[in-house]
Amino acid sequence: MKVAIVNIAKILSGDIASPVAYGDTIVTDGGRIISIGSGSPSDCDVAIDAGGMMAMPGLIDSHVHITFGDYTPRQKTVGFLESYIHGGVTTCISASEVHVPGRPRDPAGVKALAIAARKSFETYRPGGMRVHAGSVILEPGLTDADFAELAGQNVWLAKAGFGAFATPYEYAPYVAMAKGHGMVTMAHTGGSSIPGSAGIWADHVLKMKPDVSYHVNGGPIAMPDEDFPRLVNESDLAMQVCTAGNLRTTLLVAKLLREARQEERLLIATDTPTGSGVMPLGMLYTMSHLAALAGVAPEIAVAMATGNNAKVYRLNSGLLAPGRDADIVLVDGCLGGSQNDALSALRNGDIMGVGAVMTAGVPRFVGRSRNTPETIRKARVAHSQVPQNFTGEG
Repeated sequence: MKVAIVNIAKILSGDIASPVAYGDTIVTDGGRIISIGSGSPSDCDVAIDAGGMMAMPGLIDSHVHITFGDYTPRQKTVGFLESYIHGGVTTCISASEVHVPGRPRDPAGVKALAIAARKSFETYRPGGMRVHAGSVILEPGLTDADFAELAGQNVWLAKAGFGAFATPYEYAPYVAMAKGHGMVTMAHTGGSSIPGSAGIWADHVLKMKPDVSYHVNGGPIAMPDEDFPRLVNESDLAMQVCTAGNLRTTLLVAKLLREARQEERLLIATDTPTGSGVMPLGMLYTMSHLAALAGVAPEIAVAMATGNNAKVYRLNSGLLAPGRDADIVLVDGCLGGSQNDALSALRNGDIMGVGAVMTAGVPRFVGRSRNTPETIRKARVAHSQVPQNFTGEG
């Protein structure tokens, strides 16, 4: 299906080095972006009039505790992933299936859990969302052969933080084995988040050498302030801040990375569902916190929630550019608010309104999100040769 989005006020690229792309039109075909520029193509199956809203890449939530299906036993909620689509989130990445009831802790069990989760989401897309599930929980007894087997089954995520180790330092060789098989590795950072887990601070993370320091601002409890400069200055790992964490240390991380001119290392995520609940608008809230309170330019906050995540997790989404996945969100200021556009809203500490979401080149809804306030401007389907209702209600 070939789709054109026209009459876009500003295209937020998701690229932190060049956060605004030239043009007012995006054309997609076969699930990919094929062009960004100006004009109104006449040969499209669907044409969407953005009505003067801005376009940004679909948000990538890089810390979601997937289980099986669109259900969270932690909050006993069905349909939370589909609801996140209405908050502009088009991709979720598993932070491990740790919330599966009775989860196994032996090597055979954690392998089976990761493989099953990975395979169960290969073709299942709740609400159109792409879910990268299957993050092996590092446990004592895993061998290099186990990681080779996991990689052979396309498991490419590994999580340190919930294993039965005597000390967090013991994760280091397991993280190294996972990285040796091409996996993206993540480490819980901060205080204990569930019974039986341990606090992990800067010295532990520096010895582990993961790719990502997960919820570095605390999930939900933060490590001591003096540890944050160590992670900034003694490593090049990505530092993920989450909505379900400590806001003060979120702002501290942003300040330290901005001063070090390394804002490309900051990733935005939610760390949900947790005891803090389900947060369909969590990504938007953290973006607004950074823009309003930490001096982060709003278009850079967009990149921290999109392209920065895409780079670390090696995804083809997260950027609006030819050849990239056609995951696109139309955003605006909220009706009745004090700000007239999406970027001004973030700078003011408000969330953006979501007016349309496309994933894999398919419009999922055009018109009104059921989770954000109504947008000032209105997106509409201007032309369609497809017998389908793309409204939110449809």
